[in-house]
Amino acid sequence: MRCFFIFICGMDLINHEALSRCIRDAVRAELQEHFKTGGSPPQDERLLSKQELSEELGVSLVTLTDWMKKGLPFLRLHKRVYFKKSEVLAIMQQKIKN
Repeated sequence: MRCFFIFICGMDLINHEALSRCIRDAVRAELQEHFKTGGSPPQDERLLSKQELSEELGVSLVTLTDWMKKGLPFLRLHKRVYFKKSEVLAIMQQKIKN
């Protein structure tokens, strides 16, 4: 005996097959878009940890922390700190111009 589920989506009733088809189509569309754009974010948009950024810039963690206090943009996810490489490079270029 086969179970038949009915899901309520907004005000419409959708059966199990229709919901599965809808999800499959949405995932397929997202994957096509993902691979059409190259499949990964530009290298400059990758999030870097403090350790990775300090190594890439050739500065100590202490210096990086000091720069954070002076306005270097960073993201805090849970208890970890990350940087967008493109934002860091943009700030550094702006500081060089000024």
